Amino acid sequence: MARLPRKNDPDSIRTRQEALGLPEADLEPWAKAAESVTGLVSIPVSVAQLEVSLGEYELSEDGAVVETGRAQEEVTIPLAHTEGGLTASVQRGAKAIAESGGCRTYVVADRITRASCFVCKDAGDALTLARWIEEQLPAMRDFLRNSDIKELSRYAVLREAKTHVVGPMCHVLWRFTTGDAFGANMMTRNAYALNMAFVLPQAPVPIERTILEANMGGDKKPSFEYFQQGHGKTVIAETTLTEAAVERVLRTTVSDLEELAWAGTHGAVASGMQSVAFTPASAIAAVFAATGQDLGLVATSSMSHGTEQRVEGGLHVAIRFPGIEVGTVGGGTTLPDPARWLGLMDCAGPGKVYRLAQLVAATALALEISASAAMATAGSENFFRAHFERGGMR
Repeated sequence: MARLPRKNDPDSIRTRQEALGLPEADLEPWAKAAESVTGLVSIPVSVAQLEVSLGEYELSEDGAVVETGRAQEEVTIPLAHTEGGLTASVQRGAKAIAESGGCRTYVVADRITRASCFVCKDAGDALTLARWIEEQLPAMRDFLRNSDIKELSRYAVLREAKTHVVGPMCHVLWRFTTGDAFGANMMTRNAYALNMAFVLPQAPVPIERTILEANMGGDKKPSFEYFQQGHGKTVIAETTLTEAAVERVLRTTVSDLEELAWAGTHGAVASGMQSVAFTPASAIAAVFAATGQDLGLVATSSMSHGTEQRVEGGLHVAIRFPGIEVGTVGGGTTLPDPARWLGLMDCAGPGKVYRLAQLVAATALALEISASAAMATAGSENFFRAHFERGGMR
């Protein structure tokens, strides 16, 4: 096989297209999005409409998320997917929510971590290093603010350093906020600078090996640490469904939904699930694909904990996402189509990342409600029928 050129200049792109028998296409708008760009994939985008009470948020000086306002809105959500029945299910859940007065979303926290590791000669040295790192946090913040290292990001702000010693290893979770970007590149650059230009030359004990990412933080991998501490925007979405909406729109009963929640929760426990929810990944993947998010983050962003509780006149339903990993600047959000869909949601550009995270959570809540209702019917017939009738080829 002939070696293909790797650059993204027009001649290299055309050479790859010809070699692979692909039609010629102008890919200049996408040339910075990935390496060896050669073509495009079209995914249909459908829309759903949600009625939701959204909070407005900003970060305090110490990195806490503070609500500054709230407004009830009806928002159109783009869903890029090829999963038959998905959009209809989201819209059905959204209708039940709207007829019950809408849902509410809350941003609880905002952190993203890089899990570095320093290997020492023994556990005693690793413990000494861990204590020293935690004491040096103010000095590390000053270092990142004032250093003239050109690779540093000024948008990634160090908030905490959490250490964990096992054997001779001192694991460190560098915990950052990264503004309106998802921020993986930003915090990677800053964590590397902390490791190599602050810790390594000043450490009170010898360090035998420094590892930038040592797998403790849950980066693109579901983990207990991730589920507990979050890795992105921690968001809760909730609604109180009326009995009338449950019966008329969802075609089930509060009692049936309670029974499903009971069985499903124990099934999750029996299988060792950390995430206790029905199917949030489908909704999150569809919004991510439409808005230019990193699709590798769907698995972790969809980790969640759903709850249901009978209340007077209906059913309270909520879902907590420990880390919805989204951005409204940089990366795929700058591409033509994602930028348009973000604009449709009023989520494009600076100052919009908390809004986007809330809309992702609200969309997933709508799908959870509808899919759960379909599964709660006798024999789960509605769930079966939806997949049989809308699932494409048989």
